[in-house]
Amino acid sequence: MNIAEFSDLDLFPELIEDIDHDLCVRNSLLFTKIEDEVYIILSKDKLSDGFNLLSKLNVSYPLAHVDNDSYERLYHRYLEIRTDKELSGTINEASESELLDEDISLTDFLKNSSDILTSEESAPIIKFVNSLFYQAVKKGASDIHIESHETRGVVRFRIDGVLVRHVDLDKNIISLVISRIKVISNLDISEKRVPQDGRTQVKIAGKGLDIRVSVLPTYHGERVVMRILSESSDIPTLQMLGFSEDLTKDFEELLEHSHGMILVTGPTGSGKSTTLHTFLQTVATPDKNIITIEDPVEYKAENINQIQVNTKTGLTFSSGLRSILRQDPDIVMVGEIRDKETADVAIQAALTGHLMLSTLHTNNTAAAITRLIDMGVDDFLISSSLLGVLAQRLVRKLCETCKVEDAIPEDIASDFGLKKDSLVFDSKGCKECNYTGFSGRKAVGELLVMDDEVKFMLKDKMTDFEIRDAMKKKGMRLIHEQLLDFYLAGDTSLKEIIRVGLKDWYLNTLDLIKVVAR
Repeated sequence: MNIAEFSDLDLFPELIEDIDHDLCVRNSLLFTKIEDEVYIILSKDKLSDGFNLLSKLNVSYPLAHVDNDSYERLYHRYLEIRTDKELSGTINEASESELLDEDISLTDFLKNSSDILTSEESAPIIKFVNSLFYQAVKKGASDIHIESHETRGVVRFRIDGVLVRHVDLDKNIISLVISRIKVISNLDISEKRVPQDGRTQVKIAGKGLDIRVSVLPTYHGERVVMRILSESSDIPTLQMLGFSEDLTKDFEELLEHSHGMILVTGPTGSGKSTTLHTFLQTVATPDKNIITIEDPVEYKAENINQIQVNTKTGLTFSSGLRSILRQDPDIVMVGEIRDKETADVAIQAALTGHLMLSTLHTNNTAAAITRLIDMGVDDFLISSSLLGVLAQRLVRKLCETCKVEDAIPEDIASDFGLKKDSLVFDSKGCKECNYTGFSGRKAVGELLVMDDEVKFMLKDKMTDFEIRDAMKKKGMRLIHEQLLDFYLAGDTSLKEIIRVGLKDWYLNTLDLIKVVAR
């Protein structure tokens, strides 16, 4: 009898009609798809049990063995499905409101700061929510997404900036999980028509975690996103951020200034908050008064004073910043400059002897200057106050264990002037990287320092394209160039640098060339 051998696979259960899968699991006989073909997976340790059951089943799928790790993952996913069915049975026996009443009486799990690794609560919903937090932290996730679809619900983790499916559940189970999360976040479990925001705290292996919770009603039910906020111990040093040595040295020089403004730009999830907090920790000393206003407070730091934006009470970035300036600060960090009022106050603070750090949502460094002008800030004030602008992105690094050689596509090679025979790599996926093909991230960025040359260009009303071109000629490395270097070094894949925005940056550069040519 031919039994195929496979290894290092991330397998999911294949549910065959008219098969008692609970019985199959008890006899170590599992079904899955490998390369779009259904296989029967047998456990090498329990071959006799598997063959005995197989002889009673009317199936004709090929047989296969997999390595122990692959088998264990598939086996546990079968158990998750069985747990799902058991929970569904519980729901059918009792109304949802009765279960919620019972759930409310068991809310001490998180409110009394119990450790979820030592909690002995027996309620299955509580156990499941506990396990979500534990698995998210174990896998290094930054966010937990719980979504309601028409017939099913899905839980996904954002790991290294990309959403990865964790588990699918019955829709009724998802609704109870969301109700549980509302309870521990002090939200209204009966309100399902309007968005709600809350916070909760959990302890995992003795370490406290703050979790920001956002609940949003959708067409098929509510969805929840939970952001896992970090401690000051998780803030990296300047050297750990991953930027080049030259950029790191430039950061250190900028942070030596006693006043002025430093801006960090980039889209959501590009690491702006982490970079800003690294800057703060670099300059934080006992003789400095450092105050931040953030939305939300993503890193809890012991040596700085942090304010959380609260629009319900009128505490916005602009109003909070005005109050901060009456607190005799040396260094101020504003989570984001969103409007003219905040920009005006931030500029004035930078001009009157404060070191001001903040973020803007622009694609590149020079565009930040244009954005401030569009907000109504005078260009001479920008010249006087702005020290530098950093535009950054986070790029996932290929897993060194499983990355495979790849070839550069002809169109990419011709567009970017790359040698077709260059040695590059692509992602594959293995147990070491949780089958994502990537492990960790690296920051890439371009830094525009406001020297005299840039100030003169700003005075002459030059466009952001012209400013970037001048800085490029002066030696500033643009982000798309660094992405290509990272790719050619074999540290990331082509799909990843395109995902981060390689072609967008390239098209911007073409626009830059056209403008300069005119």
